[in-house]
Amino acid sequence: MDGDDKTFSSDFTLTGLFTQSAASSFLFSIICAIFFMAMIANGVMIFLIHIDPHLHTPMYFLLSHLSFIDMMYISTIVPKMLVDYLVGKGTISFIACTAQYFLYMGFVGAEFFLLGLMAYDRYVAICNPLRYPVLMGHRVCGMILASSSFGGALDSFLLTPITMSLPFCSSHKINHFFCEAPTMLRLACGDKAAYEMIMYICCVMMLLIPFSVVIASYARILITVHQMRSAEGKKKAFATCSSHIMVVMLFYGAALYTYMLPRPYHTLIKDKVFSAFYTILTPLLNPLIYSLRNTDVTGAFKRVLARCQGDPGVSREGF
Repeated sequence: MDGDDKTFSSDFTLTGLFTQSAASSFLFSIICAIFFMAMIANGVMIFLIHIDPHLHTPMYFLLSHLSFIDMMYISTIVPKMLVDYLVGKGTISFIACTAQYFLYMGFVGAEFFLLGLMAYDRYVAICNPLRYPVLMGHRVCGMILASSSFGGALDSFLLTPITMSLPFCSSHKINHFFCEAPTMLRLACGDKAAYEMIMYICCVMMLLIPFSVVIASYARILITVHQMRSAEGKKKAFATCSSHIMVVMLFYGAALYTYMLPRPYHTLIKDKVFSAFYTILTPLLNPLIYSLRNTDVTGAFKRVLARCQGDPGVSREGF
């Protein structure tokens, strides 16, 4: 293949999600609304956890960082996509594509690890409730955040040079709405077997390590719940874990399809749908799941509203 068929530095063209003119305006409005709602919902969640002492627990401390990660990685993708639609073109420079890829892999990788380690918090809360303040102290919470950040950073620093150093074909047309790993590999020219194997191993490790923590933690939780004699205790344990289980299933399910399902089972439409689900929709669903199904969060929200309205029934000691 001659030099005209590959490049290391030319601009790319993103086809985006808005490919059908009849529905593109409606889809643009929906995604724009989802983006702003996700930013507001996660921002409110962080604010409530910060201001209400009732939420100053390890679980909500980790949840506030989950909301922060959601805000960061949706911001690396959606604003660019919305601006491209408004200006009528989807070009992205090699440097911008590399930066988007690096940030996206870092934040998503950090969320993978954080969700996995949050299962340990649920395990301690249910299986060792009396030792919970010790086993989930400030030092342990700090180690969980540091581990998830390190995992995301390692993912970015490993995969970004591997992917973006490939020679890309002359079309430079990315049939996607952002610079995602599988799509960038499809665009590359030449022998990609070694690169694909390295990326596959990295993605498997990134997914399986936290997923193994989730499986091990909930296996112990199920054993503990099964041994409980109190129906009320079982109900409380289920309520404690249900929100986290739902978030894990939504996020990990779409990611497993994207990064671990063999290529013959992929189609361009399915890839866009699953990517949009866990990069655009999940950041909105996470705070909604944790707030609508959680009396602590809804209670904190009511207390904040009552205080803003000057309700004398809400004491200042509650904040």
